[in-house]
Amino acid sequence: MKTAANARLPSRSAPLYRRLIDRFIATDDGAILRVAFYALLAGTAAILFVDYRELTSAEPPAMTAPLRPILPPAQDGPADGAMPNVTTAPETLEQPLAITLGSGGVLSLTGTIDPGAAERFAAELDARGEYVKTVVLDSPGGSVTDALAMGLQIHARGLGTRVNAGALCASSCPIVFAGGSTRSASPQAAIGVHQIYAAALGQTSQTGEQLAGMVMSDAQSTTAKIIGQLTDAGVDPALWLHALRTPPERLYYFTPEEMTGLKLVTELDEG
Repeated sequence: MKTAANARLPSRSAPLYRRLIDRFIATDDGAILRVAFYALLAGTAAILFVDYRELTSAEPPAMTAPLRPILPPAQDGPADGAMPNVTTAPETLEQPLAITLGSGGVLSLTGTIDPGAAERFAAELDARGEYVKTVVLDSPGGSVTDALAMGLQIHARGLGTRVNAGALCASSCPIVFAGGSTRSASPQAAIGVHQIYAAALGQTSQTGEQLAGMVMSDAQSTTAKIIGQLTDAGVDPALWLHALRTPPERLYYFTPEEMTGLKLVTELDEG
């Protein structure tokens, strides 16, 4: 609709800015509103697009940090458990898992089971074909997920496992050890377990109560997988009761009698 004010036509003799103003005034009111609406809509869309780019480019926060092992000897191990003598240097145990091929089909795993260790282990087994016969362990544990996967790979390939005198197999490492078709250990080997735990929680939008519930649920699910895998390997699942009873800052070391009684080892190797 045109009003009396905007019905006037611009004069050719008027200045340019005046002609532009008069042309704008002569424009239909509905057209002006439509232009303003579309401009506002375009501006809103631009803002939403920028916000979307920022949201999708940001990495999602991690719920939990990888499980971090506690390096033995534990300062306050269980009172009823002997403290084995670990001769491997702590600096070596703190390093990411090193996979070393030796003579006689022996594959040595030394160091912390870091996230991704299971993939490297599988690749090494694939590359060596049927040459590998025995997996020798010296590790303070680490990623439970990787330990479960490595134990399954050992079990599926029918490999043996061994822990030598003065070596360590703690925390999640016994899960790998239990995968062996034959499992030998020295009476002087340090084999121990404790509760699985998350080392730290990342920044998330979840409340403390929600995070605690999620961590507890994940721990229960993981425990069920561990017990199932131990049972399939012929190990007495009662072994994991010692883990459930031992706080994460401590380690329960198995005696030679417990190793055999719980069927964790199939042979005690005095050598």
